[in-house]
Amino acid sequence: MEREFKIKGLMMDPITNSPIVILQGIEKNTLLPIWVGIFEANAIALQIERIDTPRPMTHDLLKNILLHLNATVEKIVVTDLQENTFFATIFLDMEGDRVTIDSRPSDAIALALRTDAPIFVTQDVINNSSNLRLDQENLDPEDVKKWLEELNPEDLGKYKM
Repeated sequence: MEREFKIKGLMMDPITNSPIVILQGIEKNTLLPIWVGIFEANAIALQIERIDTPRPMTHDLLKNILLHLNATVEKIVVTDLQENTFFATIFLDMEGDRVTIDSRPSDAIALALRTDAPIFVTQDVINNSSNLRLDQENLDPEDVKKWLEELNPEDLGKYKM
């Protein structure tokens, strides 16, 4: 089972000074942090802010290649969490044929933003990660802030170089 998520935002981990992509379930009751590399965070931030670069970035290049091959990104799915590393799959439609491509979640998210493809997370990843349920009673923004500050990247999928 997969649940759809949107990007809630980017933040810097105050302890490791590493970027974190915060995904939020479309039902708005679950937050999922994924640590990413600085270059991938930059690619995601540029697209969130709709900032054009003078030359195509890597994810823009990939989008352009897919367009020229008549391929579309159907969706991306964060599929697994193993030994503190998240995994993702990009689902392409290539003239009626479905093609799946293994990817780092950060690259898949950057591509999904550029192609307006939906982002999904499997229920297994949600169950096995440190996520925050926002439908708890009496949960206020300070609780969310405290949770984010106390996250430990070693416990929930730090991006590996």
